[in-house]
Amino acid sequence: MRRRRYPSDTTVAEWALLEPLRPVPACQTKTGGHPEKWLRRQIVDAIRYIVDNGAKWRALPADFPPWETVYGFFWRWNRRGVVTFIRDQLRRRLRTGLGRCPHPVTLIVDSQSVKGASTVSQATRGFDPAKMINGRKRHVAVDTKGFPVMIMVTPADMQDRDAARELLWRLRLTHPQITQVWADSAYAGQLVTWAKDFLRITLKTVSRPKGAKGFVVLPRRWRVERTLGWIMNARRIARDYERLPQHSEGHLNWALITLMARRLTRKSPRTDGWSKKSPAAQGRCRTSV
Repeated sequence: MRRRRYPSDTTVAEWALLEPLRPVPACQTKTGGHPEKWLRRQIVDAIRYIVDNGAKWRALPADFPPWETVYGFFWRWNRRGVVTFIRDQLRRRLRTGLGRCPHPVTLIVDSQSVKGASTVSQATRGFDPAKMINGRKRHVAVDTKGFPVMIMVTPADMQDRDAARELLWRLRLTHPQITQVWADSAYAGQLVTWAKDFLRITLKTVSRPKGAKGFVVLPRRWRVERTLGWIMNARRIARDYERLPQHSEGHLNWALITLMARRLTRKSPRTDGWSKKSPAAQGRCRTSV
């Protein structure tokens, strides 16, 4: 067992939380297989190192398993839905710990455009004229506490309304209990009627106040914007380097898994979502001082 030396490494409490959620090794199934050479915890630590530090796969430090092995686990787990399963299980534990139903019925959606590196193919990238960004766009749906429910990556030139049709359709199939979704004004128009008639989902928009300048904390929307801001702390996510959009989704999920695992295992859990105070409450405190 390698010595824990990087900030991205799992703690004992985090691994106790993640270990039961990992897939069963092939050697322990009925079909059988060769025993795995590397411990699963080392594989998870290596993936988290890549996501947190933004390193290349081939630049993985020598105290981790070979990069080909780590990448193979990352690719297989992402393709088989293991990563989304771990993410959803952690979200449910967080919600039940806060006294909420494990299955959310109200979501908040938003998008984020990021620059694409030269490794991103022309077929999976685009130019976002509103943000002046050439790359990809992340569409994220979170619950009312800011915990992730679904992530979808598209070329940056795809309109939010067009991507929202696919996102809402996936949400209806995988989370049939959802009844209401909040979004910004970019999702207004025919999408609201379409979601109501075909998906039985009430889509409500939150617009900026008239005459507002600069940053404004908007009701409900700040939850998803805060989540998007936090995942940008993972350097692999600050820019899109992946050849496939599915791999981009995998890195985003691993960043969120790290955030949720740390929240579940910290000694003094906070009560309001992922932070002690909302941006609005923090603003009132600064004003009062």
